[in-house]
Amino acid sequence: MIRLILVFIFLVVFLVLSLPVQLVLWLISFKWSKAPDRVSYPLVKWAFRVIGVLAGAKLDIVGMDRVPMDTPVLYIGNHRSFFDTVFTYARVPRPTIYLAKKETRKVPGLNIWMYLMHCIFLDRNDIKQGLQSILRCIELVKDGYSVTIFPEGTRNHDEGTLLPFHEGSFKVATKTGIPIVPIAITGSGNVFEDHLPWIKSTKVKIEYLEPIYLDKLDPEDAKHIGAYTRHKIAEAMGIEA
Repeated sequence: MIRLILVFIFLVVFLVLSLPVQLVLWLISFKWSKAPDRVSYPLVKWAFRVIGVLAGAKLDIVGMDRVPMDTPVLYIGNHRSFFDTVFTYARVPRPTIYLAKKETRKVPGLNIWMYLMHCIFLDRNDIKQGLQSILRCIELVKDGYSVTIFPEGTRNHDEGTLLPFHEGSFKVATKTGIPIVPIAITGSGNVFEDHLPWIKSTKVKIEYLEPIYLDKLDPEDAKHIGAYTRHKIAEAMGIEA
């Protein structure tokens, strides 16, 4: 219970105290859309690292040296927990876009930070809006942003399994040619979701796999890039694809 209270208090204090910062950055963004990144990006990374510490997560980060530093990338990860975003965003080497459920835009304070971080709100039941979201991601990639997508489309409640990957999630890479960096996340569900509403100190492994370059793949693998990437992540997790 103590960890839940600490995380909750930190979130409330952070969101309240950062309101003046949010207002200034929001106003600046109307004239210089990328200027707020210099503040919002490192500040949110710091906040997420603090949340990870308060949650007692014992992180084993593997393979960060495999992430290309000279180009935007498409991060593709499996999804077990709300904390997947917290743990991965805290370590991205450049401003990175996350796709989020449309419901999160209703959370006061948090929604402004998500706007400043260029998060894209997704309605999973609206195919047309989903396509527009991917097109927006492509525009941001051209501006130098990386993108993180959890292609299972929802949080998977079963440890040691993977839901099917939506092939449409990979259009950001197929349309821009940026490399795909698979992320295998193990144990994050045990931080919170597996025993709601309490937060538990636990080990979480986050492994960044070798980047996938579409132009170097076998044409058949490139055609089914979702299944190919899913297999790579399953292999790293030591589970059946």
